[in-house]
Amino acid sequence: MLAVLSPGQGSQKPGFLAPWLDLDGVEARLRWWSALAGVDLIHLGTRADADEIKDTARTQPLLVAAALLAAEHLPMHDVALVAGHSVGELGAAALAGVLPAEAAVTLAGVRGHEMAAACALEPTGMAAVLGGDPDEVLAALQSHGLHPANRNGAGQIVAAGAIDGLDKLAAEPPARTRIIRLQVAGAFHTPYMAPAEAALAAVAAGVTASAPARILLSNLDGAPVGHGPETLQRLVRQVTAPVRWDLCMRTLADLGVTGVIELPPAGTLAGLVKRELKGEGAPEIVTLNTPADLPAARRLIARHAGPARPYTPWFRVVVSPAAGRLARAAEATVGAGVRAGQVLGHVTGAQGPVEVTAHDNGLLTEWLAHHDDPVAPGQPLVRIGGTH
Repeated sequence: MLAVLSPGQGSQKPGFLAPWLDLDGVEARLRWWSALAGVDLIHLGTRADADEIKDTARTQPLLVAAALLAAEHLPMHDVALVAGHSVGELGAAALAGVLPAEAAVTLAGVRGHEMAAACALEPTGMAAVLGGDPDEVLAALQSHGLHPANRNGAGQIVAAGAIDGLDKLAAEPPARTRIIRLQVAGAFHTPYMAPAEAALAAVAAGVTASAPARILLSNLDGAPVGHGPETLQRLVRQVTAPVRWDLCMRTLADLGVTGVIELPPAGTLAGLVKRELKGEGAPEIVTLNTPADLPAARRLIARHAGPARPYTPWFRVVVSPAAGRLARAAEATVGAGVRAGQVLGHVTGAQGPVEVTAHDNGLLTEWLAHHDDPVAPGQPLVRIGGTH
């Protein structure tokens, strides 16, 4: 079974698109997409320096365009699964048939512009936490008021939040960890990006989304998404929600993926997959960076193409047991594993607090009510997902 992966911000390199412009039709396509995204993709992909393409407003549409251009030169009809990291998920959604390519590039342009604007509202940042015990790392982040913006697997959690919180984390790192400050404009995938999510939602409301034609994994919980409008909602919500790439890789392993192609600019996701899915049964990997890599990618597809293993996602909704105000349990966070009977929170009304409990083992995929919201009996509060 074959997976094609679309990388996210931070993977770009100066001039990485230059070799692709030698292919017929690529330059014209980039000019058209530049008009949609509001940036000069040809300049950014060929002549711009590292500082210029580090700009969020420019980087995001550039990465989506690069992935889509390269995929046009692959036999994608033989690919069973696609996934993308952060903004790369827009490219993956287009490759899955959920969005037209033009819509993906347009949304990437809006997303990048609005996230850059949100970053300017207050000083925030991100830092990679390498190594350590995951629970201890998450507890340290919470104690400093930080968010786990990316959980990338292979011993890597990315912290995001206020600059003073990141400074405290660097001064008091969890045991057996190394802290690397990331050169980004702000705290992506956290509540600090709420204005950008709202702006993207307003544009996305005019986009028609189709059901995926192949398996498309969601950054929210690593599960396949089978409904077009839900996919679009998740793409919008991803702006403030953590990227659970660790769960996406778990699904790659669960499905028995044997071959992986990373689209340009390739290397980052391939490295994570290589470190996480190792040993017997590790997938064969091709990093597609230039047209010279296309023959190797096509041969990999020929070797690993085949029908996907049945993988049926299920969801259960937990409803409010009473009228009152909702208090969510601190550990009941989106993407966390839950077990049947686990207390996810309480609803406190006239008769006192009543427990909200999970009915199945699975992953907490979405809260449907906010902390301290007034809720009614039977009102949906939280969604739990899993697979058969």
